[in-house]
Amino acid sequence: MTVTFLLNGETVEVDAPPTRTLLEWLREDEDLCGTKEGCNEGDCGACTVMVTDDQGARALNACILFLPQLHGKAVRTVEGLSGPKGELHPVQKAMISHHGSQCGFCTPGFVMSMAVAHRNGATDHDDQLAGNLCRCTGYAPIIRAAQATQEQDVPEWVEDQPIDVAPQAFAPHTEDELAAWYEAHPEGTLIAGATDVGLLVTKQFRDLGEVAFLNKCAELKQITRSETEFTFGAGVTMTDVLEAVREDYPSYAEMIRRYGSVQVRNAATIGGNIANGSPIGDNPPALIALGATLKLRKGKARREMPIEDFFIDYGKQNRTLGEFVTGARVPLGQDALRCYKLSKRFDQDISAVCGCFNVRVEAGSVAEARIAFGGMAGIPKRASAVEAALVSKPWDRDTVEAAVSCFKDDFTPLTDMRASAAYRLEAAENMLRRYFAESSGASVNVLEVSP
Repeated sequence: MTVTFLLNGETVEVDAPPTRTLLEWLREDEDLCGTKEGCNEGDCGACTVMVTDDQGARALNACILFLPQLHGKAVRTVEGLSGPKGELHPVQKAMISHHGSQCGFCTPGFVMSMAVAHRNGATDHDDQLAGNLCRCTGYAPIIRAAQATQEQDVPEWVEDQPIDVAPQAFAPHTEDELAAWYEAHPEGTLIAGATDVGLLVTKQFRDLGEVAFLNKCAELKQITRSETEFTFGAGVTMTDVLEAVREDYPSYAEMIRRYGSVQVRNAATIGGNIANGSPIGDNPPALIALGATLKLRKGKARREMPIEDFFIDYGKQNRTLGEFVTGARVPLGQDALRCYKLSKRFDQDISAVCGCFNVRVEAGSVAEARIAFGGMAGIPKRASAVEAALVSKPWDRDTVEAAVSCFKDDFTPLTDMRASAAYRLEAAENMLRRYFAESSGASVNVLEVSP
């Protein structure tokens, strides 16, 4: 298939298999080797590029970005970051003057993330660079370099715009087109952000067969808000989910900020995060605790279900062949929601345990409890026995201590490289204690507690 996009200001047409990555094409076909291959799974940021479409400029990982996802967009790599006469971009100058590079392997990815942040006026540098790993510089000079560019103008040569291109068959533009394609190709693979599917290619070397790219389906990218709920289309990126829920559900938003880098959140979608059914996905426990409803479609038939009913067993979801997730309805007004993520690395790491709590207390007694976990079973799962031990009881420490013993009735976690079964159970118990302490006014944020 032919894909047309801008590369460093020049229009290119590429004939390539649908699952060829931008990173592979840049390095092997174009000899643009400044974009580095590190982890090849979207974790290290060495392959970061700037991608511009009708929603603006984003930092994305080229290693898990398939070429068809770029159709009509503008891509800028580190080779195109300097000006037409060789002028250095402000972040390149700053990295030199602040000694932000040592071995240099990670440097191109850093400067591309910094250039996107600079273009967008973002100054939360720790967050913007959380998806770029460096093993020798120590980050401090890199952060100083980013800070030094805050007030400098954006060079006009990096202000790319998307281009007009003809629609392509592999990218449905409406939900109806997608439904018709998937009903006719029920064994096909749907690709949205490719932050999960991409690894099937780069790590497992799988042939995905027939594919459809969802990034052109505008209906799936809509966010609506009523007096009672959000409705998120399945194609809404986690960056946009984070911004949407930040005010209403700050704890949920903070968990989203931690579970992926800027590059990953810019690509990953809420629908893909749910549909892949991962037992360690951090998004489903929060949505389960909120009482969210999942929306699905097959052909012209539509249905909805409580999101917890979607997860049946490890690798098995309540979805028929040719049926796909179209979105989720998320209630508003659940002020008691708190999300706790436990991982070895604070930012951008897979959870050992993720617990989300939503306990409604009336007149000192628990009226309703919705508690859900990831990392404790083969699916994201509610702690039903714990919930039952809380409901209709006084919301006090005695009730909480009695309820923690029920975690062993709800979960039989595995021991793996992230945590032992015993550790996971103890962590879950302590998360309930933490939730009670926070509801009682105690400071429990590990970034705020001091001796």
